[in-house]
Amino acid sequence: METYLIFIIILFVLAISDLIVGVANDAVNFLNSAIGSKVAPRHIILIVAGFGVVVGTLFSSGMMEVARKAIFHPEMFYFTDVMTIFVAVMFTDVILLDMYNTFGIPTSTTVSLISGLLGGSLAVSFIKISEAGQSINEIGNYINTARVSGIFSAIFLSVLISFIVGSVIQFISRLIFTFDYKERFRKYGAIWGALALTAITYFIFIKGAKGTAFLSKEDVDWILSHTKTVLLASVIFWTVVFQLLLWFTKINILKPIVLIGTFSLALAFAANDLVNFIGVPLAGLNSYQIASMSENPLSMTMEALKEPVKANSVILILAGFIMIGTLWLNKKARSVTKTEINLGRQFEGYEKFESSALARNIVRIGLNAGYTIKKIIPKKYLKKLDKRFDVNKAEYMKMKKKERPAFDYIRATVNLMVASSLISVATSYKLPLSTTYVTFMVAMATSFADKAWGRDSAVYRVNGVLTVIAGWIFTAFIAVAISATLATLIYYGGVAAVIIIFALVAVSIVRTNLLHRKREKKVKKVEESLLEEEKAFLSNSFKEDLGNYLKNVEKIYSNICTGLSAEKRNKLKKSKKQTKELEEESAVLINKLLYSAQFVDGLEDNVEFGKTVTAIGDAAQNLRDIAKEAFEHIDNNHSGLIKEQIDDLKELKDSLESVVKAFDPEKKKNFNDRYEKAKDLIRKLDKNQIKYIKQGKLKARTNLLFLNIIFKTEDILDNLKAINEFLKNGEKK
Repeated sequence: METYLIFIIILFVLAISDLIVGVANDAVNFLNSAIGSKVAPRHIILIVAGFGVVVGTLFSSGMMEVARKAIFHPEMFYFTDVMTIFVAVMFTDVILLDMYNTFGIPTSTTVSLISGLLGGSLAVSFIKISEAGQSINEIGNYINTARVSGIFSAIFLSVLISFIVGSVIQFISRLIFTFDYKERFRKYGAIWGALALTAITYFIFIKGAKGTAFLSKEDVDWILSHTKTVLLASVIFWTVVFQLLLWFTKINILKPIVLIGTFSLALAFAANDLVNFIGVPLAGLNSYQIASMSENPLSMTMEALKEPVKANSVILILAGFIMIGTLWLNKKARSVTKTEINLGRQFEGYEKFESSALARNIVRIGLNAGYTIKKIIPKKYLKKLDKRFDVNKAEYMKMKKKERPAFDYIRATVNLMVASSLISVATSYKLPLSTTYVTFMVAMATSFADKAWGRDSAVYRVNGVLTVIAGWIFTAFIAVAISATLATLIYYGGVAAVIIIFALVAVSIVRTNLLHRKREKKVKKVEESLLEEEKAFLSNSFKEDLGNYLKNVEKIYSNICTGLSAEKRNKLKKSKKQTKELEEESAVLINKLLYSAQFVDGLEDNVEFGKTVTAIGDAAQNLRDIAKEAFEHIDNNHSGLIKEQIDDLKELKDSLESVVKAFDPEKKKNFNDRYEKAKDLIRKLDKNQIKYIKQGKLKARTNLLFLNIIFKTEDILDNLKAINEFLKNGEKK
């Protein structure tokens, strides 16, 4: 039993880690509406959410049984078996959630838990079946297959329900209030707000009361038996309060609704999802306590886990405070929140996700469906509908881009009302509904209904949603695989295996934190560039960024030349990867120019503007083509460059470096002279290739590669020429 005391300690260390990585991922579930709508300063939002989390932990007692008996039949497992499963599950949860947090992708902590329990249970079950010489058909005696299928069905069904309900309610709400909702809201906003808060009150405090740790059965029965009275009283109370506020004050009643909704959704999150973080460690502790009272603890079966459990309120509250600390301090939580907010924002900006064939086809189908519907509906009704969905009438569209919220209070309220209601219903029936799936799909549904995905952003947003959903499916499969593998290792390796796995997980977390810091630094730079507006145009900051960009062009080009000459595949592969980052860097510079151009007078007289914008992007694309062709040539093991070509390439590299250095404002080098010398060199090298061919020194593929490099380099030189002319004209003005 001393050995398994170490397991208990490790379980609770992992519980703290799981609370941190889990909440960092799930924070998006209750923060995105308030933060996205900028309903209040961030610290106020976190205080409200934190209070909801603490209260919600006291409603989660009923959910704790999921970790004990929902997936496997405990009477079929010894104490040693369940401890193996529990430790494997916690390792899996920490590894998986930390990975998702690093890349800022919301996933389901519920699916992670359930899949981890399933994987660990299956592994141990198969081992026991094998050792007992039983048939594989006996697996049904070990795994609660009916419960597992029911849980996964409820979780994935929630995706469809959430999207449908969110779309319908948001469409109706926007149809009633429009984007210019202030006047309309003064007329009938009180009853709308009252219904929203009544729905939240009903699902949280009535349905959720069944699982609470501090209300007696009599209290719960009284509340449930007076449901209609409480509902009616709530509607009347909130209607009166809101109407008085609308008549006699200038308070925007949507703000308290969003904040109360944030509190409610945070409460629902803690009530439903706390089991995902501490349910397994508590089940492990309970198993240890049960086994300790037995004469043969290591060989006793764990049917006692089937008994009802009442979690310790002190432990629940402590877990709540760890969750609150994570909300305030964890940077990965902000990354996950930002992903969902950006996918649903009402205007264009930095798109985290790229395009894909599936996303393009979905958007194309949607556009064609839209055209068909427009042909059916009379034009006069379409015009009326368009007016009610005209986002340009929204008050926040008058703000500067960096001050705008991602969406307005109407959408934020619908997000919170629908999501908290659905999650709370699941909690009341002890269904481990995925709060991430519900809140994410509701948020995407409301942005879809609000026409937030325009023609220029739809394909990226749709691909982002598809990526997140694919990640959810990946979560289930990978959690089963990892947990099963770890359970097998722990079953045979014991404490030694646990300690080794623990050390590897710790190293992994350190590495992912470094990776996350690097990724966020790059994303922050891109996002800030899109918000600088008029300050960006030919400012010192812009010139400095452009100078760094050109230096990177030269550096990567130099690496390609040396890598190709020495036939270093890894160096060329790295250069190819760097050209993709260079293209992102060029996009930042281009966006700075395009966004800031509207604030500059007389720019239309500068004929070099369009050429410059194109040249910045083309320089990166030409370099990408060179890197790709050079890498593929060496990767396919084709003949390397001959000595004469290596010498020519070095001369070409030095020439490009000389031209880039001419941009240095401190050295004031003569750009035109260096540019013309480089062009002359290209003509010379072109003639050299003919000479080498006549001498029979070249292979066809090698010659073609070198010619492509020469003339792609010439294109880069022309790009640099256009940029230089634009800078000179800008300085004259």
